[in-house]
Amino acid sequence: MSTVPPGTPCWADLATPDLTDARRFYPELFGWTGQVTPEPEAGGYTIFQLDGQAVAGAGPPAIPDQVPIWSTYVATDDAELVAGRVERAGGQVVVPPFEVFDRGWMAVFADPAGATFSVWQPLTMVGAEVVGVPGAMSWNELVTPDPEGAKVFYELVFGWQPDDQAVAGTTYTGWRLGARIVAGMMRPLAEDFPADLPAYWTVYFAVADADAAAARASELGGTILVPPRDIPSGRFAALRDPQGALFSVIDLGP
Repeated sequence: MSTVPPGTPCWADLATPDLTDARRFYPELFGWTGQVTPEPEAGGYTIFQLDGQAVAGAGPPAIPDQVPIWSTYVATDDAELVAGRVERAGGQVVVPPFEVFDRGWMAVFADPAGATFSVWQPLTMVGAEVVGVPGAMSWNELVTPDPEGAKVFYELVFGWQPDDQAVAGTTYTGWRLGARIVAGMMRPLAEDFPADLPAYWTVYFAVADADAAAARASELGGTILVPPRDIPSGRFAALRDPQGALFSVIDLGP
């Protein structure tokens, strides 16, 4: 991916209190290698690579009591403009736009239901260099108890149009940007997720075999939150890493 259109998810990174273990767990699960950012101020921020191409990142928590979390970044050509839109739409600016060395500008926001997400305004780093293949990010999804409110908010912020579809007795929303569906949204499934889990964005990584990936994650110290199951787009599982960060894997098939 040489360029990523504004409004498209372009990067994902992990905030974790145990960066050393993250550098063990994810490479063993996905076949990644890690490249540590050389600047001391980065706190050991690590760029994970797949066959030499950047796929995701990991770093220490921004605040001491931050829970381990994977964050979705949406590409933008003006982080300050997005910050203004978030505030006017009823969201929260958690971290105002700031420059990340010479790589780009980022900011962290929360939507009205509390789901946090980030934006990335690229300079020398565009974001993920490969997506949609085993070992790389393949999908980003908002899980929220207030989909109707989210439809208003994300249209105002990113210009996304909701594309609702009936799937397995519920409604699944694709976020449409022009001709493309760039992300998704669903309500939390009561039987799968804790009742007190707030709205959140989750990251899906493609794998060749969802059952094998889930089993391997468990062997490496992770937890299987939702066992592998078939959905219209493939076979997926929801997992937690050893520190508790939630992520999903999906076998998209041929």
